[in-house]
Amino acid sequence: MKPFKILLTEHIDVNAMKTLEEYCTITQDVNEIDVVDGIIIRAEKVTRDMIAKAKNLKVIGKHGVGYDSIDIKAAKEYGINVVYTPQANIQSVGELIIALAMNMARNVSLSFERGKQDKNKTIAPKELTGYQLSKKTFGIVGAGKISRIAATIAKQGFNMEVLAYDPYISKEECDQLGIQKVDLDLLMTSADFVSISVPLTENTTHLINESKLQLMKPSAILINTSRGGVVDEEALYNALIHKHIYAAASDVFVKEPPTSENKLLSLENFVATPHIGANTHEAMALMGSTVVNEVLLVLRDEKPNYSVL
Repeated sequence: MKPFKILLTEHIDVNAMKTLEEYCTITQDVNEIDVVDGIIIRAEKVTRDMIAKAKNLKVIGKHGVGYDSIDIKAAKEYGINVVYTPQANIQSVGELIIALAMNMARNVSLSFERGKQDKNKTIAPKELTGYQLSKKTFGIVGAGKISRIAATIAKQGFNMEVLAYDPYISKEECDQLGIQKVDLDLLMTSADFVSISVPLTENTTHLINESKLQLMKPSAILINTSRGGVVDEEALYNALIHKHIYAAASDVFVKEPPTSENKLLSLENFVATPHIGANTHEAMALMGSTVVNEVLLVLRDEKPNYSVL
């Protein structure tokens, strides 16, 4: 008989699943939460009520970086370990930031959609004139590992100047990275591309709001791969429809996945992706193996490598 029981209702990498199955019985039935030793989640939530019902629970594993879907306060109160995979998807998300920047700057998605509707009446239509990335200014809101990957690509690939807003990083560290530490208002005013990469907290909810968007250049592009609530979606819609900024792209939304109910999706100067930042074969494999390993370490009373609690 396998010593541990895990609640897992979402798919993970096949090799990670095989490892998990070697040591654990896996259930997809949330009604069995009272007898599970661990929970592994991707997009699902772990609530206080779930934690209270899980009498045998020892660990919650987050398949990813952001753990705002877990009631951390409740986990702490009940003495539950929370582990995550902070290193596993950083390359994939960093690359997506640049992909979205290029898409919006060159109207790639819009060109395709117009073509499907027979709206492109000539080659190189004037209304699809875009911007080069070369020698522009790239602003990162949050200077963590994901932002640094995007910044490195921007600097080395496009010779861009990088500005960074992050209250938790020193000027000296920014100098070592070859980026300039600035306050948020100066970044919003100066950057041609603004990339958001911060966790969702009380302090970052609607960090990018109407007043911040009004500071941006009319030619500027906003990219959000962090969490939906960091950007005020109503304010962003107004900024885009009134052409206060050139374009925006978001991989994250308050309500996910985004549907036609979200009026941002009706705009030609906006592109939405359904939270695919970490959705590469490489990142999925690494996130899967990491979260399984971390969960098993806790269940064996060993010290995990990536612990939230």
